[in-house]
Amino acid sequence: MSAVMRPLFADPRTDYAFKAIFGTEEHKPLLVALLNDLLELDEAHRVVQVELLSAEQRPKVSELKHSIVDVKCRDARGTTYVVEMQVLNVEGFEKRVVYNVAKAYTSQLGIGEHYPTLNDVIGVTICDFNLWPEAEVPLLSRWRMQEQHTRRVGLPELQFVFLELPKLDRTREPQTVIEKWAYFFREASKLKSVPPVLAQKPHLDALDAARTARFSEEEWEAYIRAGMAIQDERGALSLARREGREEGHKEGHKEGHTEGQLIQARTTLRRVLRARGLAISAEDEARIDACSDLATLDQWLDRSLTADTVAAALTSA
Repeated sequence: MSAVMRPLFADPRTDYAFKAIFGTEEHKPLLVALLNDLLELDEAHRVVQVELLSAEQRPKVSELKHSIVDVKCRDARGTTYVVEMQVLNVEGFEKRVVYNVAKAYTSQLGIGEHYPTLNDVIGVTICDFNLWPEAEVPLLSRWRMQEQHTRRVGLPELQFVFLELPKLDRTREPQTVIEKWAYFFREASKLKSVPPVLAQKPHLDALDAARTARFSEEEWEAYIRAGMAIQDERGALSLARREGREEGHKEGHKEGHTEGQLIQARTTLRRVLRARGLAISAEDEARIDACSDLATLDQWLDRSLTADTVAAALTSA
C-alpha cells in the first residue's frame, strides 16, 4: 500500500533524499554537475572528479539536527566543497555557515604541518528561504573577500555560494541551468511526470535519482521520518517563539515595557532550549533570571539554536 501512495519523486530538500542524490558514489557525477553549475566554472576550471569525505572528516558543528543536510567533498586540485541544503532559517545562520567553512579550512592542518599545505574551501549553500532582499541579491550569489578602498578581490581561500530557492521566478519557465536546479529542488516532490525543462542531463539524472520507486520499504520509512523531523523542528521553534512573545507581552503590561521585553526574551530562550531537548539546571535558571541585558539574552537565544548544552548557549560574548 505504501508504494502506491508514494509520490513519483522524493523531496531533495530532505536529509535522506539530498544525500541519496548527491552524496553517494553512484551519483557523484550529479554532485560534480551541481558544483560546476553553481560555481559557474568555465571549461578550463571545471571540477571533473570529487572524493566524498566521511562524516568524521566533516566540520564538527552543533546545529538543529534535521534542518541542515550536507555533503562534503574534495576535488583533484585539493579544493574542499561543503555542500549544504538548509531547510530552516534560524538566528545566526550566516555566522554558522562561515564557521562551518572556516572549520573545514582549519581542520585540514594536522600537527606539524604548515600553512602552505592548506587548500581553498568553498561553501555551497542551498537555502529554502530568503537570506537577503531580492532586489539586492540575486537567486545565485557568490561571496569572497574584497579590499574596501580599491574593490580588489583577494584572499580566495574561503568562498561562499548561496542559492536562495524562493527567489526563483515562477511566472515563467526556468531558462538557465541555475533556474532549473532551483526548480528541481523546489518542485521535484510535486511533479507527476518529467517536465520538459528538466528533461535533459544533469537535471533528468537528478530526477531519476530522486524516484521513490528506487527506495526499499526501509529507505522509504527513513525518508518519511526525515521529513517529519523537519516539520517537528519547525513547529517546535515556531511554537517556542510564539509562546515566548505572547507570555512576554502579557507580563509586559504588568511590569512595564523594558521588564516585559526581558521576560519575553527569557521565556523564549527557555522554550527554545527545551524544544531542543536541553535540560535547564537550577543554576542555569538562576543565571537566566539574573540577566537584565537584552543584548546578552538575544545572544544566548542565537546560541541556543545550535549549542550542544545549555552551558554552551549561555556563554559570554
